[in-house]
Amino acid sequence: MLKGAIWDLDGTLLDSMSAWDHVGEIYLRSQGIEPEPDLNEIIATMSLQQAADYFIDYYGVKQTPDDLIKGAVAIVDDFYRYEAQLKPHAAKFLTQLQQAGVKMCIATAAERSLVETVLTRCGVLHCFSEIFTCTSVGAGKDEPAIYREAMKFLGTDRSNTIVFEDSLHALTTAKNDGFYVAAVYDEHEEHQDEIRRIVDCIITDYDNPEEFNKFIQGI
Repeated sequence: MLKGAIWDLDGTLLDSMSAWDHVGEIYLRSQGIEPEPDLNEIIATMSLQQAADYFIDYYGVKQTPDDLIKGAVAIVDDFYRYEAQLKPHAAKFLTQLQQAGVKMCIATAAERSLVETVLTRCGVLHCFSEIFTCTSVGAGKDEPAIYREAMKFLGTDRSNTIVFEDSLHALTTAKNDGFYVAAVYDEHEEHQDEIRRIVDCIITDYDNPEEFNKFIQGI
């Protein structure tokens, strides 16, 4: 029986990946630094803390990691505050899980202030008992620490907990650590064939999650 759900935010619950497409480039140019062409590819799987360290070490940005993160968050703040929306029917899906007694929390690379802002505005913050961020845990999603911390908080175990993610690297991390994983389709993730090979189920429409419903019947 499914008892716990660990949710990514951007690209999974929110239709928001486009907001991050050029944040690194915008930030570096604001510091008078021209980014290299492969910047977005390099930082795509990094947490904000990891990206900040990379900018300082590789590009020589003359700011502290905390100030750099604050600068990046400021670039997307208005989008989360006023524009970002849940994916269609995501609120309904969350309500159904909550009514079924599934305990849920957030595990995201975004900063907590952004998460609280957007989930409050979208009316679903109450669905989640806690918010875990890569910054607060001290590790990116190339390591399973954030999922382990979230599961510990929920009081569940790997046999009855599922991780919802949209990106290949995060799904791979959770799956390799023994979690059930549900991939949520997002057009910004190019590696759909690889995702299909490793996940337990895929959700392309929160209003009709047939594959997910079939999978959890066996938990």
